[in-house]
Amino acid sequence: MIIYEFKVKAKDKQYQAIDEAIRTSQFIQNKCLRYWMDNKGVGKYDLNKYCAVLASEFPFADELNSMARQSAAVRVAFP
Repeated sequence: MIIYEFKVKAKDKQYQAIDEAIRTSQFIQNKCLRYWMDNKGVGKYDLNKYCAVLASEFPFADELNSMARQSAAVRVAFP
């Protein structure tokens, strides 16, 4: 695992956007983990498709970039 550490000087609105993106990514990851646990045999592509379902169900999840959603989903089954 690669970990990057850095300091950021930003405005409050930018910090809020970063926090929102992190929370949304964690939400996607948790929903995909539950989907993966309930449906054995689910693969990477199934989780990517499930991201699209989550984006259509939850408006705040749709605001996150699709690649970020898919990255969060893939980390569930393939850490």
